[in-house]
Amino acid sequence: MHTIDWNNAYTVTSLDDLAKIYANPLPHITTKETDHITEVGRAFIAASPFLVLATSNGTSIDCSPKGDAPGFVQLLDDRTLLIPDRPGNNRIDGMMNLLVNPKVGIIFMVPGSNETYRVTGSATISTDPELLKRFEVRGKPPRVVMVVAVDEAFNHCPKAFVRAKLWDATARSSSAPSHGDFAAARDGKDAAYARDYNEKYAERLKTELY
Repeated sequence: MHTIDWNNAYTVTSLDDLAKIYANPLPHITTKETDHITEVGRAFIAASPFLVLATSNGTSIDCSPKGDAPGFVQLLDDRTLLIPDRPGNNRIDGMMNLLVNPKVGIIFMVPGSNETYRVTGSATISTDPELLKRFEVRGKPPRVVMVVAVDEAFNHCPKAFVRAKLWDATARSSSAPSHGDFAAARDGKDAAYARDYNEKYAERLKTELY
């Protein structure tokens, strides 16, 4: 078994080391970010049913998926995003991180599109009744609304999605472990337990999404 010495001569430790590996980006790449959500960025967010939200408390990092109908994230203005938080597993790792460090990184995705839209900023957690009301679904408000003050926004090139063939149905794997498989591994159970878990979870989803 190969072991890695993290402090060997091949370990990248400086900006000079990086400069030897990566060429300088093209001028239009280094200047494409804005300090607000552009008109085309607004359109992408309106089309997006899914994002990944990264937070950190300075010691640990959390990366959490958020999803709902396209346009579930709203813009208060071109420098303020509103993100509802729907029922989940109640770990609230990201929420706890925000109480320590408000900085966030967000990637918006649209199924079928190889482009993404990236936003960084600072988030606060709000229980303002008016904000909760505007995000009601089936008469149910979110638990909280994250209010994100935008620092930087830009679109990201599609190469990673193209390489991954993310939206290509022919490239999908049927061997990926299911939610039930993870539960069975956690609880020391067998495949029958996993199947039963998946069936019960599918039923729960009918009433627990909101």
